[in-house]
Amino acid sequence: MDILQQLNQIAQERDIPLEDLQRELEESLAVAYKRFINVPNDVPVSVTITLQPLSASVGKEVVAVVTEPRYQISVVDARKKNSEAEIGDIIPMAVDPNQFGRIAAQTAKQVLQQKLRDAETRRINDVFHEKIGEVVTGVVSRREGQSVYVQVNKVEAELPRREQVPTEPYRPNDRIKVYVYKVDDSQRRLRVIVSRTHPNLLRKLFELEVPEISQGVVVIKSVAREPGQRSKVAVYSTDERVDAIGSCIGQRGARVQAIVDELRDEKIDVVPFSDNPRQFITDALSPAKVNSLKLNEAEKSAYVIVPDNQLSLAIGKGGQNVRLAARLTEWKIDIRSESQAATEGKK
Repeated sequence: MDILQQLNQIAQERDIPLEDLQRELEESLAVAYKRFINVPNDVPVSVTITLQPLSASVGKEVVAVVTEPRYQISVVDARKKNSEAEIGDIIPMAVDPNQFGRIAAQTAKQVLQQKLRDAETRRINDVFHEKIGEVVTGVVSRREGQSVYVQVNKVEAELPRREQVPTEPYRPNDRIKVYVYKVDDSQRRLRVIVSRTHPNLLRKLFELEVPEISQGVVVIKSVAREPGQRSKVAVYSTDERVDAIGSCIGQRGARVQAIVDELRDEKIDVVPFSDNPRQFITDALSPAKVNSLKLNEAEKSAYVIVPDNQLSLAIGKGGQNVRLAARLTEWKIDIRSESQAATEGKK
Protein backbone atom coordinates (compact mmCIF):
# COMPACT_ATOMS: atom_id res chain seq x y z
CA MET A 1 0.00 0.00 0.00
CA ASP A 2 1.56 3.33 -1.04
CA ILE A 3 1.46 6.49 1.04
CA LEU A 4 -1.47 7.95 -0.94
CA GLN A 5 -3.62 4.89 -0.22
CA GLN A 6 -2.62 5.03 3.44
CA LEU A 7 -3.55 8.70 3.69
CA ASN A 8 -6.91 8.06 2.02
CA GLN A 9 -7.62 5.18 4.41
CA ILE A 10 -6.69 7.22 7.48
CA ALA A 11 -8.75 10.17 6.22
CA GLN A 12 -11.82 7.95 5.86
CA GLU A 13 -11.37 6.10 9.16
CA ARG A 14 -10.74 9.24 11.19
CA ASP A 15 -13.18 11.42 9.25
CA ILE A 16 -10.41 13.95 8.52
CA PRO A 17 -10.34 15.85 5.19
CA LEU A 18 -7.48 14.56 3.01
CA GLU A 19 -6.18 18.12 2.64
CA ASP A 20 -5.90 18.48 6.42
CA LEU A 21 -4.10 15.14 6.67
CA GLN A 22 -1.72 16.21 3.91
CA ARG A 23 -0.92 19.37 5.85
CA GLU A 24 -0.32 17.38 9.04
CA LEU A 25 2.04 15.04 7.15
CA GLU A 26 3.95 17.99 5.68
CA GLU A 27 4.47 19.45 9.13
CA SER A 28 5.58 16.04 10.44
CA LEU A 29 8.07 15.56 7.63
CA ALA A 30 9.43 19.08 8.18
CA VAL A 31 10.28 18.10 11.77
CA ALA A 32 11.84 14.86 10.53
CA TYR A 33 13.85 16.62 7.82
CA LYS A 34 15.23 19.20 10.27
CA ARG A 35 16.46 16.36 12.46
CA PHE A 36 17.83 14.42 9.49
CA ILE A 37 19.96 17.27 8.15
CA ASN A 38 20.63 18.74 11.62
CA VAL A 39 19.05 22.14 10.99
CA PRO A 40 19.15 24.58 13.96
CA ASN A 41 15.80 25.01 15.71
CA ASP A 42 15.54 28.68 14.83
CA VAL A 43 15.80 28.00 11.08
CA PRO A 44 12.35 27.56 9.49
CA VAL A 45 11.97 24.51 7.28
CA SER A 46 8.85 23.64 5.32
CA VAL A 47 7.96 20.51 3.35
CA THR A 48 5.42 20.46 0.53
CA ILE A 49 3.88 17.22 -0.69
CA THR A 50 2.09 16.71 -3.98
CA LEU A 51 -0.09 13.63 -3.80
CA GLN A 52 -0.75 13.02 -7.49
CA PRO A 53 1.87 12.10 -8.49
CA LEU A 54 3.48 11.69 -5.08
CA SER A 55 6.47 13.98 -4.61
CA ALA A 56 8.00 16.11 -1.87
CA SER A 57 9.95 19.34 -1.83
CA VAL A 58 11.79 21.28 0.88
CA GLY A 59 12.07 25.04 0.82
CA LYS A 60 15.59 26.50 0.75
CA GLU A 61 16.30 30.13 1.50
CA VAL A 62 17.88 32.23 -1.30
CA VAL A 63 21.10 33.88 -0.04
CA ALA A 64 23.98 35.81 -1.57
CA VAL A 65 26.61 33.49 -0.14
CA VAL A 66 25.78 29.90 0.76
CA THR A 67 27.17 28.91 4.16
CA GLU A 68 24.71 26.12 4.89
CA PRO A 69 23.88 24.19 1.71
CA ARG A 70 21.53 21.97 3.73
CA TYR A 71 18.93 24.72 3.80
CA GLN A 72 20.33 27.55 1.66
CA ILE A 73 20.65 28.13 -2.09
CA SER A 74 22.58 30.81 -3.98
CA VAL A 75 20.85 33.47 -6.04
CA VAL A 76 22.48 32.07 -9.17
CA ASP A 77 21.23 28.54 -8.61
CA ALA A 78 17.82 29.79 -7.46
CA ARG A 79 17.35 31.78 -10.67
CA LYS A 80 17.94 28.61 -12.67
CA LYS A 81 14.69 27.38 -11.16
CA ASN A 82 12.91 30.72 -10.92
CA SER A 83 14.25 33.63 -12.95
CA GLU A 84 12.59 36.11 -10.59
CA ALA A 85 14.10 34.68 -7.39
CA GLU A 86 15.45 37.27 -4.94
CA ILE A 87 17.44 37.05 -1.69
CA GLY A 88 15.17 35.97 1.13
CA ASP A 89 12.83 33.99 -1.10
CA ILE A 90 12.14 30.30 -0.44
CA ILE A 91 12.76 27.98 -3.37
CA PRO A 92 11.22 24.47 -3.27
CA MET A 93 13.77 21.72 -3.87
CA ALA A 94 12.75 18.14 -4.66
CA VAL A 95 13.59 15.65 -1.92
CA ASP A 96 12.87 11.97 -1.31
CA PRO A 97 11.26 11.45 2.12
CA ASN A 98 12.43 7.81 2.01
CA GLN A 99 16.03 9.03 2.30
CA PHE A 100 15.44 10.85 5.58
CA GLY A 101 16.79 7.94 7.58
CA ARG A 102 15.29 5.64 10.20
CA ILE A 103 15.36 8.14 13.09
CA ALA A 104 13.84 10.91 10.98
CA ALA A 105 11.16 8.55 9.66
CA GLN A 106 10.30 7.53 13.22
CA THR A 107 10.08 11.19 14.19
CA ALA A 108 7.70 11.84 11.30
CA LYS A 109 5.56 8.88 12.39
CA GLN A 110 5.42 10.06 16.01
CA VAL A 111 4.58 13.64 15.08
CA LEU A 112 1.90 12.48 12.64
CA GLN A 113 0.36 10.21 15.29
CA GLN A 114 0.22 13.11 17.71
CA LYS A 115 -1.36 15.35 15.11
CA LEU A 116 -3.93 12.64 14.35
CA ARG A 117 -4.72 12.47 18.07
CA ASP A 118 -5.08 16.24 18.12
CA ALA A 119 -7.39 16.09 15.10
CA GLU A 120 -9.45 13.38 16.79
CA THR A 121 -9.65 15.52 19.93
CA ARG A 122 -10.91 18.49 17.89
CA ARG A 123 -13.47 16.27 16.19
CA ILE A 124 -14.68 14.88 19.53
CA ASN A 125 -15.06 18.41 20.86
CA ASP A 126 -16.91 19.48 17.72
CA VAL A 127 -19.33 16.55 17.91
CA PHE A 128 -19.88 16.37 21.67
CA HIS A 129 -19.23 19.89 22.97
CA GLU A 130 -22.95 20.63 23.23
CA LYS A 131 -24.16 17.05 23.71
CA ILE A 132 -23.07 16.50 27.32
CA GLY A 133 -26.25 15.78 29.24
CA GLU A 134 -28.11 14.73 26.09
CA VAL A 135 -29.14 11.39 24.61
CA VAL A 136 -27.60 10.26 21.33
CA THR A 137 -28.12 7.19 19.16
CA GLY A 138 -25.15 4.99 18.37
CA VAL A 139 -24.17 1.54 17.14
CA VAL A 140 -22.29 -0.94 19.31
CA SER A 141 -18.95 -1.39 17.56
CA ARG A 142 -16.79 -3.56 19.81
CA ARG A 143 -15.78 -4.67 23.28
CA GLU A 144 -12.39 -4.06 24.83
CA GLY A 145 -11.75 -5.33 28.32
CA GLN A 146 -14.84 -4.54 30.35
CA SER A 147 -15.84 -1.56 28.22
CA VAL A 148 -18.27 -1.47 25.31
CA TYR A 149 -17.64 1.03 22.51
CA VAL A 150 -20.49 2.77 20.73
CA GLN A 151 -20.00 4.52 17.38
CA VAL A 152 -21.67 7.95 17.38
CA ASN A 153 -21.12 10.22 14.35
CA LYS A 154 -17.85 8.43 13.50
CA VAL A 155 -16.59 8.89 17.06
CA GLU A 156 -16.23 5.91 19.39
CA ALA A 157 -17.78 6.64 22.77
CA GLU A 158 -16.91 4.45 25.73
CA LEU A 159 -19.56 2.71 27.80
CA PRO A 160 -17.61 1.60 30.91
CA ARG A 161 -18.74 -1.36 32.96
CA ARG A 162 -20.07 0.90 35.74
CA GLU A 163 -22.41 2.57 33.22
CA GLN A 164 -23.66 -0.70 31.72
CA VAL A 165 -26.90 -2.47 32.62
CA PRO A 166 -25.91 -6.04 33.60
CA THR A 167 -28.93 -7.56 31.86
CA GLU A 168 -28.24 -5.90 28.49
CA PRO A 169 -26.21 -7.89 25.90
CA TYR A 170 -24.60 -5.04 23.86
CA ARG A 171 -24.11 -7.07 20.71
CA PRO A 172 -22.09 -5.64 17.78
CA ASN A 173 -24.28 -3.56 15.41
CA ASP A 174 -27.00 -3.10 18.05
CA ARG A 175 -28.50 0.40 17.81
CA ILE A 176 -28.89 1.90 21.26
CA LYS A 177 -29.51 5.27 22.84
CA VAL A 178 -26.95 6.42 25.38
CA TYR A 179 -26.67 9.37 27.75
CA VAL A 180 -23.56 11.49 27.16
CA TYR A 181 -22.16 11.58 30.67
CA LYS A 182 -18.88 13.47 30.23
CA VAL A 183 -15.81 14.06 28.08
CA ASP A 184 -12.83 12.78 30.07
CA ASP A 185 -9.42 14.36 29.45
CA SER A 186 -7.70 12.83 32.49
CA GLN A 187 -5.81 10.28 30.38
CA ARG A 188 -3.55 10.59 27.36
CA ARG A 189 -6.49 10.17 25.02
CA LEU A 190 -9.70 12.20 25.14
CA ARG A 191 -12.61 9.87 25.94
CA VAL A 192 -16.35 10.36 25.55
CA ILE A 193 -18.05 8.52 28.43
CA VAL A 194 -21.66 7.46 27.89
CA SER A 195 -24.15 5.74 30.16
CA ARG A 196 -27.09 3.37 30.05
CA THR A 197 -27.67 3.49 33.81
CA HIS A 198 -27.89 7.22 34.51
CA PRO A 199 -31.32 8.40 35.74
CA ASN A 200 -31.16 11.24 33.23
CA LEU A 201 -31.22 8.71 30.39
CA LEU A 202 -34.79 7.91 31.42
CA ARG A 203 -35.62 11.60 31.82
CA LYS A 204 -34.30 12.41 28.33
CA LEU A 205 -36.09 9.46 26.74
CA PHE A 206 -39.37 10.82 28.10
CA GLU A 207 -38.50 14.23 26.66
CA LEU A 208 -37.96 12.61 23.25
CA GLU A 209 -41.18 10.57 23.34
CA VAL A 210 -43.56 13.02 25.01
CA PRO A 211 -44.04 16.35 23.17
CA GLU A 212 -45.78 17.86 26.21
CA ILE A 213 -42.55 17.42 28.20
CA SER A 214 -40.30 18.97 25.54
CA GLN A 215 -42.81 21.85 25.31
CA GLY A 216 -42.71 22.40 29.09
CA VAL A 217 -46.41 21.65 29.62
CA VAL A 218 -45.64 18.44 31.52
CA VAL A 219 -42.69 18.53 33.93
CA ILE A 220 -40.65 15.60 35.26
CA LYS A 221 -40.16 16.40 38.93
CA SER A 222 -38.04 13.44 39.98
CA VAL A 223 -36.74 10.09 38.75
CA ALA A 224 -35.72 6.99 40.71
CA ARG A 225 -34.19 4.13 38.79
CA GLU A 226 -32.75 0.68 39.28
CA PRO A 227 -31.39 0.15 35.76
CA GLY A 228 -32.70 -2.85 33.88
CA GLN A 229 -35.27 -3.63 36.54
CA ARG A 230 -37.68 -0.86 37.49
CA SER A 231 -38.06 2.91 37.60
CA LYS A 232 -40.45 5.48 38.98
CA VAL A 233 -41.03 8.88 37.40
CA ALA A 234 -42.97 11.70 39.10
CA VAL A 235 -44.65 14.19 36.76
CA TYR A 236 -47.04 17.11 36.95
CA SER A 237 -48.81 19.39 34.48
CA THR A 238 -48.52 23.16 34.29
CA ASP A 239 -51.85 23.23 32.42
CA GLU A 240 -54.90 21.87 34.21
CA ARG A 241 -56.36 20.85 30.85
CA VAL A 242 -53.45 18.46 30.22
CA ASP A 243 -53.25 15.11 31.99
CA ALA A 244 -49.60 14.57 32.91
CA ILE A 245 -49.91 10.81 33.44
CA GLY A 246 -51.93 10.29 30.26
CA SER A 247 -49.44 12.33 28.23
CA CYS A 248 -46.54 10.17 29.43
CA ILE A 249 -48.35 6.89 28.97
CA GLY A 250 -49.71 7.76 25.53
CA GLN A 251 -52.59 6.25 23.62
CA ARG A 252 -52.81 2.56 24.52
CA GLY A 253 -49.51 2.95 26.36
CA ALA A 254 -47.57 3.60 23.15
CA ARG A 255 -45.27 6.33 24.48
CA VAL A 256 -44.13 4.63 27.66
CA GLN A 257 -43.87 1.31 25.81
CA ALA A 258 -41.39 2.82 23.36
CA ILE A 259 -39.20 3.78 26.34
CA VAL A 260 -39.63 0.34 27.93
CA ASP A 261 -38.52 -1.24 24.64
CA GLU A 262 -35.45 1.01 24.44
CA LEU A 263 -34.52 0.05 28.01
CA ARG A 264 -34.97 -3.66 27.29
CA ASP A 265 -38.20 -4.20 29.26
CA GLU A 266 -37.30 -2.12 32.31
CA LYS A 267 -40.60 -1.59 34.17
CA ILE A 268 -41.62 2.05 34.51
CA ASP A 269 -44.15 3.51 36.98
CA VAL A 270 -45.38 7.01 36.13
CA VAL A 271 -46.87 8.70 39.22
CA PRO A 272 -48.32 12.16 39.83
CA PHE A 273 -46.13 14.60 41.75
CA SER A 274 -47.74 16.49 44.63
CA ASP A 275 -46.51 19.22 46.97
CA ASN A 276 -48.43 17.38 49.67
CA PRO A 277 -45.97 14.77 50.98
CA ARG A 278 -48.77 12.49 52.19
CA GLN A 279 -50.28 12.33 48.75
CA PHE A 280 -46.91 12.08 47.01
CA ILE A 281 -45.71 9.18 49.18
CA THR A 282 -49.05 7.39 48.76
CA ASP A 283 -48.83 7.68 44.97
CA ALA A 284 -45.14 6.76 44.93
CA LEU A 285 -45.88 3.45 46.66
CA SER A 286 -48.32 2.40 43.95
CA PRO A 287 -49.46 -0.12 42.89
CA ALA A 288 -49.78 -0.86 46.61
CA LYS A 289 -52.70 0.70 48.54
CA VAL A 290 -52.01 2.77 51.65
CA ASN A 291 -54.33 2.79 54.67
CA SER A 292 -52.68 5.59 56.59
CA LEU A 293 -49.35 7.26 57.21
CA LYS A 294 -47.71 9.46 59.80
CA LEU A 295 -45.04 12.00 58.95
CA ASN A 296 -42.06 13.08 61.02
CA GLU A 297 -41.18 16.43 59.44
CA ALA A 298 -38.01 16.84 61.52
CA GLU A 299 -36.54 13.54 60.34
CA LYS A 300 -38.34 13.63 56.99
CA SER A 301 -39.60 10.11 57.58
CA ALA A 302 -42.97 8.45 57.02
CA TYR A 303 -44.56 5.58 58.94
CA VAL A 304 -46.90 3.86 56.47
CA ILE A 305 -49.60 1.29 57.21
CA VAL A 306 -50.93 -0.91 54.42
CA PRO A 307 -53.48 -3.76 54.34
CA ASP A 308 -52.03 -7.15 55.27
CA ASN A 309 -52.45 -8.43 51.72
CA GLN A 310 -50.62 -5.38 50.31
CA LEU A 311 -47.44 -5.57 52.41
CA SER A 312 -45.34 -7.59 49.97
CA LEU A 313 -46.56 -5.43 47.09
CA ALA A 314 -45.72 -2.21 48.94
CA ILE A 315 -42.24 -3.42 49.85
CA GLY A 316 -41.60 -5.03 46.50
CA LYS A 317 -39.18 -7.77 45.53
CA GLY A 318 -36.04 -7.30 47.59
CA GLY A 319 -37.50 -4.04 48.93
CA GLN A 320 -37.39 -2.48 45.47
CA ASN A 321 -40.77 -0.71 45.49
CA VAL A 322 -40.31 1.06 48.82
CA ARG A 323 -36.67 1.84 47.98
CA LEU A 324 -37.62 3.53 44.71
CA ALA A 325 -40.50 5.38 46.39
CA ALA A 326 -38.13 6.69 49.06
CA ARG A 327 -35.66 7.94 46.44
CA LEU A 328 -38.43 9.45 44.34
CA THR A 329 -39.96 11.40 47.24
CA GLU A 330 -36.74 11.96 49.22
CA TRP A 331 -38.52 10.71 52.35
CA LYS A 332 -37.49 7.76 54.50
CA ILE A 333 -40.37 5.28 54.40
CA ASP A 334 -41.10 2.67 57.06
CA ILE A 335 -43.88 0.25 56.06
CA ARG A 336 -46.01 -1.93 58.33
CA SER A 337 -49.04 -4.12 57.68
CA GLU A 338 -52.19 -3.51 59.73
CA SER A 339 -51.53 -6.53 61.92
CA GLN A 340 -47.90 -5.53 62.49
CA ALA A 341 -48.94 -2.01 63.42
CA ALA A 342 -51.57 -3.38 65.81
CA THR A 343 -48.97 -5.59 67.45
CA GLU A 344 -46.63 -2.63 67.85
CA GLY A 345 -49.48 -0.60 69.31
CA LYS A 346 -49.08 2.18 66.84
CA LYS A 347 -52.16 1.74 64.80
